[in-house]
Amino acid sequence: MTSPSPAATASSRRDRVRRFAALVRKESFQVMRDPSSILIAFVLPIILLFLFGYGVSLDTKLTRVGVVMEETTPLTGDLAASFRASRYFSVVSGHDRRQFEEELILSRIRGIIVVPADFTATYMAGNRPQIQVIVDGSDPNTANFVQNYAQGAVANWQLQRQAQKMGGNPAITVEQRFWFNPELTSRSFLVPGSIAIVMTLVGTLLTSLVVAREWERGTMEAMMATPVTATELLAGKLLPYFVLGLTSMTICVLFAVFLFGVPFRGSVLALYSLSAVFLMPALGQGLLISAATKNQFLASQLALISAFLPAFLLSGFLFEINSMPTVIQWITFIVPARYLIPSLQTVFLAGDIWPMFLRAISVMFGIGCVFFLLAARSTKKRIA
Repeated sequence: MTSPSPAATASSRRDRVRRFAALVRKESFQVMRDPSSILIAFVLPIILLFLFGYGVSLDTKLTRVGVVMEETTPLTGDLAASFRASRYFSVVSGHDRRQFEEELILSRIRGIIVVPADFTATYMAGNRPQIQVIVDGSDPNTANFVQNYAQGAVANWQLQRQAQKMGGNPAITVEQRFWFNPELTSRSFLVPGSIAIVMTLVGTLLTSLVVAREWERGTMEAMMATPVTATELLAGKLLPYFVLGLTSMTICVLFAVFLFGVPFRGSVLALYSLSAVFLMPALGQGLLISAATKNQFLASQLALISAFLPAFLLSGFLFEINSMPTVIQWITFIVPARYLIPSLQTVFLAGDIWPMFLRAISVMFGIGCVFFLLAARSTKKRIA
């Protein structure tokens, strides 16, 4: 059997390039003509970014509490002033805890701090008086916050009293410094994390819907009946959505930096390297879902359940992974967003830490290869 001539090989290569370019051009036109694609790629990310930037906040400031002073003395007045001076509390004063009970039940206040009637006598006798903090346990995070900062306010008041009594400053002072996010603003790490959620939606949901639509209409089988190979078809369909995902990410980054004021201390190279590799498992998962379901409704539901919810709940975006059950912690290792979210937060707040980025890139690349192999095999079986 004779081998093909160089001219035939070059002609075959040109034919493959023309087929691939035609597929990319056809898919690009389809994206531009489809309003739902534009909605998911550009409008939905901006809405989500505004929700995470303005609507979701983990900052707890000026929490409304009631301070009950069961006795009125200069000492208790000084203690009440320390609560009012705290930037974490908005204080409503009273002399009977019963006047705040209904307010606490209706969640109009978040806690009741009770200074007992024997506070001054106990303190002046050299004993440790007890201050009662009553909180609403239905919101554990806020309840813990009120308790901890109430204790902190009392401890700060005691240090000041000791300094005044000794005629000088306390012997030991604590200086707090917070690296990377000195203001402890939750927006600075929520907005970069939300970009990963947006890319998950754009990559997985959009790809699964569009490709599933072609399976429903029969156009996918028609294209597979042409000389186009399965690899050329998948690559030609994915390239426009890959560019679309990076474009959506770029818009989100611009909003994050110039609108929300999130610092960007890393490099553009690190940002696009992480984002480009993350789109591999996102697009591959969308292809696999569409090939397995061939139905837009099922594809959208599976994309939300298998991509969006794990990225939102199991990636460390809102909930600490170390506090999850051990089984769930093991499951998080196959969630690509687990590796992108801390990397994006590092790019924005800390800068380029390439050992961390290269590890995340290698894991996301491996997960993406698995999805692409499964999608290619599933596509061939569907055609066969």
